[in-house]
Parts: sequence; C-alpha cells; structure tokens
Amino acid sequence: MSSPRRIEIYDTTLRDGTQGEGFSLSLQDKLMIAQKLDELGVDYIEGGYPLSNPKDEAFFRDIRAMKLKHARIAAFGMTRRRGIKAEEDPGMKALLGAESPVITIVGKTSDYQARVVLNVTLEENLAMIADSVRLMQSAGRTVIYDAEHFFDAYRANPQYALQTLLAAQEAGASVLCLCETNGGALPEMIAQAVADVKKHVSVKIGIHTHNDGGLAVANSLAAMNAGADHAQGTINGVGERCGNMDLTTFIATAQLKYQHECLKPGSLVHLTDVSRYVYEIANMNPVTNQPYVGASAFAHKGGMHVHAVQKDVSTYEHITPEDVGNTRKILVSEMSGQSNIAAKVGKRFNIEQDKVILKKVLGKVQELENAGYQFEAAEGSFEMLLRRVMGSYMPFFSLDHYRVVVLKHDDHTPIAEATVKLRVGDTSEHHVAEGDGPVNALDGALRKALIHHYPKIAGVHLTDYKVRVINSREETAAGVRVIVESKRARSDGTVELFGTIGVSHNVIDASWQALVDAYEYHLTHTGEEVP
Repeated sequence: MSSPRRIEIYDTTLRDGTQGEGFSLSLQDKLMIAQKLDELGVDYIEGGYPLSNPKDEAFFRDIRAMKLKHARIAAFGMTRRRGIKAEEDPGMKALLGAESPVITIVGKTSDYQARVVLNVTLEENLAMIADSVRLMQSAGRTVIYDAEHFFDAYRANPQYALQTLLAAQEAGASVLCLCETNGGALPEMIAQAVADVKKHVSVKIGIHTHNDGGLAVANSLAAMNAGADHAQGTINGVGERCGNMDLTTFIATAQLKYQHECLKPGSLVHLTDVSRYVYEIANMNPVTNQPYVGASAFAHKGGMHVHAVQKDVSTYEHITPEDVGNTRKILVSEMSGQSNIAAKVGKRFNIEQDKVILKKVLGKVQELENAGYQFEAAEGSFEMLLRRVMGSYMPFFSLDHYRVVVLKHDDHTPIAEATVKLRVGDTSEHHVAEGDGPVNALDGALRKALIHHYPKIAGVHLTDYKVRVINSREETAAGVRVIVESKRARSDGTVELFGTIGVSHNVIDASWQALVDAYEYHLTHTGEEVP
C-alpha cells in the first residue's frame, strides 16, 4: 500500500459522461452540476469540447461568471489536424477561445491508429502532439495530455507509446493521463504499465479508465497504487458503452481505505448528495445498490444481519455510512426478524421490548408480503400498519363508494372522471373530479372531499406512481402492486418523501389503497384530529 498523498480528481461528467446512452444535459444542467462539483471539492471539471456544439461553447462563456471557489475548468479537444499549423487549426482556436485555465488535449498513442485512423506518419503524429501542447502551454494554459488507447498501445509497441508521452511532456504538459479507452484491461496490466512509465517521465501521471470489464475502479486504484496522482472519471460512472470509472466509488475508497486526500477537507460527507443530485438533474433512476452512495448500500433486511448490526455495526458494514453522507436503513419484509422492527421503529413507538406487539407486526408483514405487498419502499404504509396492530390507528374517514370512468371521443385525448362518496365524522361528502388519468382523477375527488375537514391535506402531493404485476401467469387478471411516492411539507418547513402501497387484482383499487395510506400518514403527522 502506497503512503498517503494527494490525488487530483478530474471530473468529466459534463463531457465524457454525456456520451453515455440516456444521459443528456442542458446548458443549465451542466452549469448546476459544475457548481455542485465545485462545492464537493474536485480539482478539475471538464466542460466539453467547445468546437463540437453551441451548448459547449456557451458553457465556457457562462461558467466564467460563476466564480468557482475550488475547481478549475478544463476544455477538451484533439491534437491539431495533419498538415496544418497548430495556431491555424480551428480546433486549437476554439480551445483557446474557451478561455478556460486548463486545456486537455487527446492524442494517439498507438502506432497502428496513427497510420490507419489518422493516416499520418509516426513522426507527424509526434509533431501533432507536441505542437498542440506547446501552443496551449505558451498561451499560459495548464495542459493535461490524454494518451488515448495507451495500455493497448503500450502492449503492442511500448517504445513508440513512450515517445508520444515524452513528446507531450517536452512540449509542456503538466499531466500525462494514461487512458484505458476500451475498458478491457486487468489491474495487474495497468499497475505494471504505470510503474514502467513512471521510470521514464518527470511530470504527474494520470489514469482514465472505462468499465467494459467491470474493473474501471479497480484499474484506477491499481494505477494509483503504482504511482498515478491524477484520476479521471464521472459521477455515478456514466459514460459511453458500459460507462467511465465511477468517481464516487473511487474517491470513497481512496480516502477511506488508502487514506489519500482526494477532495478538499470535510467534503466527503457530501458525496451521496452529489451522486443523487446528478441522477436527479439528468432525470435518471439512481442505482440503489451503488457502492457507498446507493440507497441500499447500508440497508439491512435479514433478521440475523439486523440483530448483529444493532450490537456492532461493523459486523455487516465496512464503513460508517455518515462518512459519505449516506444513512443506514433497516428494512422490514417477510425475511425480517423482530429485531428489524425493533430497530426500525422501536424507540419511536416505545415497543422495543414489547415482544407481543413485535411478533404481531412481524406476522402481519409476512402475511401481507405473501399476498404481494412490499414495505421496503412503502414506509408510510408500514407505519399505518403498525398503528393498526398497536390499536392506535383512528381512521380520518370511511368510504361509502368510489367510481371511475374514462371518457374517450374520437381522436380527442381521453379524460378520466372519478366520483368519491365518503363520511367524515357525521358529514357525508360526495365529490367529482376530472384528471389526466384515473388515479389523477381519484386523487382530485378524494382531495375535494377532505380539504374542508382537513386543510393541511394541501401539504401532501403525489410525486411518482409505479405499477408492477405480481402474478403474471394470470395475464390480464393478474394482481398488481402499486407504489405511490409522495412528498409532504413538515411543520418545520422541510420536506419529507415517503412511499405507500396497495395490492389488488384491480389497479384502481390498489391505487386507492396507496392514496388513502398517503393521506392518512400525512394527516397523522400534522396533528389533525379525527372528528
């Protein structure tokens, strides 16, 4: 294990990350993420290739007004074209025009690619690298040289691969970043090549890996341990094909396992927040089992695990979740033991030592999960179940009936209409609402029926709706599980996100169950009194 040292973090989410399928960012998205990365404390933020599209060109213009506190912005581009002077090349001009303090130049390391892809002599390729780096360095920019396909090229022709690095170094590059472009190398190959290169160069060595073999983080750590002091990657590992090296995993491992310094002091606790922020801005579903920052990274479900974690968290956790800004979760399911329930809600409801209640709750959970319920993502419904078993549940209303119809005329957009009749105390409420769909209409009618009795109902809103078939062998008669995700305003001004669940052979009725649990969960926590 190498001695603790400073590892530069170079984030390329805004450029290399956006080459990934399904990952797209607007100009405003890129600016917002850049600000978040600066707050996290990365050293470099690669904004894009200013010649490739107007959005990247606008990014470099707008980012200058943001006055970042820590990170330095890098513009990315290729070496000059063959047969043209660097100062006359449009790509070189665009890089200088970006006015970024750092410029990253990518060049060919492979003798084969220089001859076949670029159609130049090996000497001309070296000149293209040197001329491009020299122009940027003479303009006062910090130059990072990305050696594309380095590891494949080094295996095929190590002498020429080293020549390309030395050409960049002699022209003024401050970092020589070795790129594992195809993503198929193994850690031992990476470590050996980095160690060899370190003997021949005098500037900082960087590493840029891809995840095609599932080894991007492992390869970057191997490079780091062999002497690399600069690591390039993306938040959440987004990127082309199988993605880039995931900076969240690399940073956490480098700092917590190897004791290297990657971020500005005190910033590691914001790692989970930044990971989820990028998912949210890009409108992507988070990877729940993502190391360190995933929602399930510190989730415990098996009864034996929970029992042990309550005594000593190190029995099933390799770090403290708060170190990376994450939290421990105790899940309740048919696999749970009483210890899960005691750990999850015992203190809050004063039932930690009540074996009778714990046993009843566990039995009910197992019964309902056998019928298709899942409470892992439905903590609101689990709390309402708990209150029913404890005898503290008081219904805020009772249903007489609901009816939902969908109206479709010719080519017009269909409209759903819902009617709800219920009783609140001694009062009968009968209301109708229209919506874009049956659940939206049902939600509207229920809200109308309750708002006069419970004004605080205005503080809860449905944010997502998910349906899953739970016994597909019955085809159209199959049962369905509906998860409603809601947000509610707390009295202290903060917002709580929670889930509720319904299960039925009728998707509307499953939706009704989840909606009712959401409203009653919210009303219970607002202190509204039952008539």
